[in-house]
Amino acid sequence: MTLLGRARAGWRRFATRTRPVHPETARALAERWAALPAHVQTPAQSLGRHAVGCEGTHGVFPKCNLTCTPCYHSADANKVRIDGQHTVDQVEQQMAYLEQRRGPYAHAQLIGGEVSLLPPDDHAAALQAMRAHGRSPMSMTHGDFDADYLRALVTGDDGGLRFDRVSFAAHFDMLMRGRRGAVKPRSEAELHPFRERFVQMFRELRAETGLRYYLAHNMTVTPANLDQVAETVRAVLPMGFSMMSFQPAAHVGDDRRWKESYAAVDVDAVWAQLERALGHRVPHEGIEFGDPRCNRVAFGFLVAGRWHGLIDPDDARDRAARNQFFAHFGGVAFSGTPPLLLVVKVLRVLRRHPADLPVALGWVLRTVRRAGGVRALARAARAGALGLMTFEVHSFMDAEQVGPAWELMQRGEQATDPQLRATQERLAACTYSMAHPETGQLVPACAQHSVLDLAENAQLRKLLPLTVVG
Repeated sequence: MTLLGRARAGWRRFATRTRPVHPETARALAERWAALPAHVQTPAQSLGRHAVGCEGTHGVFPKCNLTCTPCYHSADANKVRIDGQHTVDQVEQQMAYLEQRRGPYAHAQLIGGEVSLLPPDDHAAALQAMRAHGRSPMSMTHGDFDADYLRALVTGDDGGLRFDRVSFAAHFDMLMRGRRGAVKPRSEAELHPFRERFVQMFRELRAETGLRYYLAHNMTVTPANLDQVAETVRAVLPMGFSMMSFQPAAHVGDDRRWKESYAAVDVDAVWAQLERALGHRVPHEGIEFGDPRCNRVAFGFLVAGRWHGLIDPDDARDRAARNQFFAHFGGVAFSGTPPLLLVVKVLRVLRRHPADLPVALGWVLRTVRRAGGVRALARAARAGALGLMTFEVHSFMDAEQVGPAWELMQRGEQATDPQLRATQERLAACTYSMAHPETGQLVPACAQHSVLDLAENAQLRKLLPLTVVG
């Protein structure tokens, strides 16, 4: 090849690598948007415009060593042996299918079961398989593991880091039984030292190794702990988590662990507790993620303990900035892209849409003013009191509605019963999917746990029995 030919080939590689949106991402986003029910195709909707949705594993390690009331897993889940090779093989197959269907980049959860029951090397291999298929993985845990486990997970045999960054979502609430040191907590406050200890493990490892991390805090909410949500929010905010997610309980999974009616706890009740904790409104209308009956999310940041939203839905200028972001930057992968490469991608978008620059600058200036100005941000940054904080409420649905609604959807039928039709709408707009390469399906999480888990865990109980004979 001539020098000119090599130069042209190099330029083509550069142009391909720096294209703002991968063609497969554009395809997946368009397909997701087209499949959404009309009532969620709003200007604020991020699903199908900026995100294809979250992804999760299933059937990879259903066993857990805590008991929760309620638990979304079926009764057979804890009768399945932990097997690292099975986990890695299944993760590889599921992630390969997700990459094929949903494009080269997405956020995915390594979820069971309890992830820390996996040997550290198998846990690491599963995360590496997810990354190999363009997924940004998050390990879902109850947080009851030690610093030695975390160190073994993130470092290799040579003592060096095998991951530059890890993400964990830790579930803490008083409905969980069996945690070391808090076997049967009677209040959320009893768990605050355990929440703090979890974050401290990561802080210490970062100081020693430079490991970067993202930590989310999950909490199931029932009538038993609803009135403790506000106090929990106030306690958790300064701990070092970057997200607080709440799941109002539903009647799904092991019915032996349903201790009360959960109908009184919905997204509005939880959000009211959140606003009570912060002492002000938490606007969520600016960005939607799926069906509002399932998800309510508010993206923002903390400045010296006070939360500020990224979008003011009451400001027409912010809404216009959001609309232009979705239209021109929606398919750009802002997380998981190397910084210099991301800069080039953004510059290529701005080259085509130069009018976006003053719109973006205006949004930045308004956001800084709302947060108290540049000096307030600088003081908070110097004090280590500046950081991202996302609030989310994710509402699961009862199995008695999901089962028949899903069955009708598999037959291509629309329910005539209003409640079942609403369930079908929510399933169609689900933001959280699980891959079934064996059937060629992407299954909403509620359908997975309400319908498919029962047979799946029964089969796994035979494939991976707790006691191996012979």
